[in-house]
Amino acid sequence: MNMTSPGIVESRLDPRDAVVDQICPAGEPWMHAVRKGQVLRILDLVGNQAVDTLFYSAADPEDRYSAVDTIQRQAALYLGVGTQLISTGGNVLLTIVADTCGRHDTLGGACAQESNSVRYALDKRYMHACRDNFMSGLLHDHGHAWNKRDITHNINFFMNVPVTPQGGLTFADGISAPGKYVELRAEMDVICLISNCPQLNNPCNAYNPTPVRLLIWNPE
Repeated sequence: MNMTSPGIVESRLDPRDAVVDQICPAGEPWMHAVRKGQVLRILDLVGNQAVDTLFYSAADPEDRYSAVDTIQRQAALYLGVGTQLISTGGNVLLTIVADTCGRHDTLGGACAQESNSVRYALDKRYMHACRDNFMSGLLHDHGHAWNKRDITHNINFFMNVPVTPQGGLTFADGISAPGKYVELRAEMDVICLISNCPQLNNPCNAYNPTPVRLLIWNPE
């Protein structure tokens, strides 16, 4: 299993040509369709911000991102340039086509009220968490009948989760910085759901959640 970084590839796309250019505030959800051939950029404005992300087929939301299938298909634990994001049905949802961060996590999962209480302290249970964000985003999409079962394995863009030789996970300081970004080309019509992580208890956000910028370009 490959655990090395896929490397840095910069984009040729101009933000002035983007058809979508939005800011997702610190700790908030964001949901948007990305059509086949369009490119989505997730840009870390301040640095060291974890961006928890789910992808679904727009035609069949039950066919959604699978961390297990993606890792198996790529034979790599980290995501980076060239990674194809594989769905539960074995389909290619998106491909990472540019990346100035170097690697991204898909093992650490999303923070929840329950995990906050187990990992940190009982009084942390009521802090805002990514699973709350995901659910909030889904409930505001009236085009599909979403429920909690639709919150599955997610990607943590910009998050640094080293794997120990014993196979354990550690949450470490991020390797991102202001202006770092990742770009993904949609290989089918997809729905992107983001929780711009509100986590305050570990270094994934430098203990200070910050906004991110989301841009979408039409096919060249």
